[in-house]
Amino acid sequence: MLRRDFLSSCLGTGLSTALPLGLLPGALRAEAAPLKLRELYNKDKSFSGIALGLEGKPLTVEGFMAPPLKADSTFFVLTKMPMSVCPFCETEADWPADILAIYTRRTFRTVSYSRKIEVSGLLELGPFRDPDTGFLSRVRLTGAHFDIA
Repeated sequence: MLRRDFLSSCLGTGLSTALPLGLLPGALRAEAAPLKLRELYNKDKSFSGIALGLEGKPLTVEGFMAPPLKADSTFFVLTKMPMSVCPFCETEADWPADILAIYTRRTFRTVSYSRKIEVSGLLELGPFRDPDTGFLSRVRLTGAHFDIA
């Protein structure tokens, strides 16, 4: 059984309370390979059991930095595939399942859209409209930092 499958089954059945302290879901996620964006959603675009179980917890996700909406920002979009333009969305209903809003602690230097990065931060679920950019996200990492993968 894969670690992600085990984690998902524990979260879905409430068995996570029976795990030893060192094996709580947050600890498992920290040791596991970075999450893929597709693992946050079910096929119907609802949040997966993994995403629901990790809400409010530290998470590492891999992907590509889309070009930021503005310079000197603390916000960018992480995409599954390299994109030369930002996949800005208008409504929550149109939110694609292969992007993730990233909010960093401070301004950052952009990375070429073709370089894979690993981003770590706290997972937040539910609609949120950024007051500075107007960007609407369904899911995001906050307090995030990133490294070249």
